[in-house]
Amino acid sequence: MGFMVNTQNEGGSGNHSWGCLRNLVRRKQVDSSNGKTETHHHQQLAKALTFPHLIAIGVGSTIGAGVYILVGTVAREHSGPALAFSFLIAGISAALSAFCYAELSSRFPSAGSAYHYSYICIGEGVAWLIGWALILEYTIGGATVARGISPNLAMIFGGEDSLPTILARHQIPGLDIVVDPCAAVLVFIVTGLLCLGVKESTFAQGIVTTANVFVMLFVIVVGSYLCFKTGWVGYELPTGYFPYGVNGMLTGSATVFFAYIGFDSVASMAEEVKNPQRDLPLGIGLSLMLCCLLYMMVSVVIVGLVPYYAMDPDTPISSAFASHGIQWAAYLITLGAVMALCSVLMGSILPQPRILMAMARDGLLPSFFSNVNQRTQVPINGTITTGVCVAILAFFMDVSQLAGMVSVGTLVAFTMVAISVLIVRYVPPDEVPLPSSLQENSSSHVGTSSSSKQPLLCKVDASIVDKGKAQGDWVLNKVNRRKLAGWSIIFTCIGNFLLSYPASCFLLPGLLRYSLCGVGGLFLLVGLIVLSCIDQDDARHSFGHSGGFICPFVPLLPIVCILINMYLLVNLGAATWARVSVWLFIGVLVYIFYGRRNSSLVNAVYVSTAHVQEIGGTSGHSLA
Repeated sequence: MGFMVNTQNEGGSGNHSWGCLRNLVRRKQVDSSNGKTETHHHQQLAKALTFPHLIAIGVGSTIGAGVYILVGTVAREHSGPALAFSFLIAGISAALSAFCYAELSSRFPSAGSAYHYSYICIGEGVAWLIGWALILEYTIGGATVARGISPNLAMIFGGEDSLPTILARHQIPGLDIVVDPCAAVLVFIVTGLLCLGVKESTFAQGIVTTANVFVMLFVIVVGSYLCFKTGWVGYELPTGYFPYGVNGMLTGSATVFFAYIGFDSVASMAEEVKNPQRDLPLGIGLSLMLCCLLYMMVSVVIVGLVPYYAMDPDTPISSAFASHGIQWAAYLITLGAVMALCSVLMGSILPQPRILMAMARDGLLPSFFSNVNQRTQVPINGTITTGVCVAILAFFMDVSQLAGMVSVGTLVAFTMVAISVLIVRYVPPDEVPLPSSLQENSSSHVGTSSSSKQPLLCKVDASIVDKGKAQGDWVLNKVNRRKLAGWSIIFTCIGNFLLSYPASCFLLPGLLRYSLCGVGGLFLLVGLIVLSCIDQDDARHSFGHSGGFICPFVPLLPIVCILINMYLLVNLGAATWARVSVWLFIGVLVYIFYGRRNSSLVNAVYVSTAHVQEIGGTSGHSLA
């Protein structure tokens, strides 16, 4: 049996443009036997994490101090007493992305999260942009959280000016810059803890997360007692359960959706999990479910304590307890907010070194970031670099205005993960780069046909050719099915955008809005129907690790996930997109002048996925 080999080298200037385009869509190989990608002999991270560690990372990275503030704003302005339903709908929406992450993390358990999945399923260009956006997300997210800790710490110790002078905020004379030494110190402490080892840092995050959860349980238990004592006054209103209507409740859901961001940090730790096929889906799913349950219970209690229109938008929970004569609860709740912020800070810094390491392994960033400490088995250079960048931002900048950029990185990653699930199911890569070791073996033991300029790994068996002719109709149908599935996925993505953008842009004329929504809905419906009617690719069973979690309700679930994420993306505002565009443009320049030239796939030899195992067996037999 034999086959042709395709290479990335394009001869002649006429093929230069095609070669550049080919670079953007080249995809790296995944070893189907164990789900790991070809790492080119890079040192692996320590497999030290179990299911409880992943729960600590997921819950700790998700439940931030926002819940202590967000419930008041959303209840007053959008949801009213239906606040718990807003959290439930947002949780279900986040669960759609969680299902997609659960399948891909168990199928491809290696560092890199959405960047890693995009590189395997979509291509190098998209993967680079995802990785670049995630770098921005975790850096700004960490700096934003760090600057939020110092005022809460000051409140615990007596007020805004109660911190020591060396840690208190100061304005630089002559400049409109307020420095925050406390935020920078906290970032360096967390960075040092992360450098000790993933098991040690996760244990510390688990302690902090547990303290935060106990504070939330205090709010739920004591608040429920007060509600039963006073008769749940917040629900006995003439305005009813939906004072702002169903639309207000849905608007509240879109606002609180971002309270669920953080569970994707679990997927970034895939390479360090002892049993990724079992623990990663459980860690992602249960951490999200616990967060949703806690959010809903806190919402039910707080709305029952105080009417929604009387809530304090800045300190809703502590003010609600104070209105019932429990003044000291404010200190405990502020302590919970500090614990939540510290946990989220660790969850913001923890994934980024893994993404930097994954990109460096693939040659898209300098190898400096792929260095793994021999003793602690953590990406030490990436961790220190991340900590320094986050500390500098937290010290000098009020990054609250940049917080929307965090949401862009997260939502784009969620969208690409959902698209990757569709690709894995319907059009998994049928051409992958040959591992370097097999290239060497092949070149040592295989010659080149004298009658052709294309290399052959071995002679073609005539019986196989006859068999292929006999099965010509089946091969043609399979090719057509892949083309139809590929175009259907593209149609659904276009339809999602055409449906979500005009639905959110009220500046467009009414007729144009309705027309675009109609066209988008038609594209979306046609793509969904076609994908539902055709068979999924048989190669999905062997692409990546088999036996892990399988996302249900495909193609409906990923398509709805894409629609929700796109709707949230187009609602982030022009100013946010302008800032993100500058960062992405810088990323494009870095890729053009460094990543594209140094990619590990720059001289890759591509073969059919059906023959990768055969090449390995042939090479091994020849060497023997």
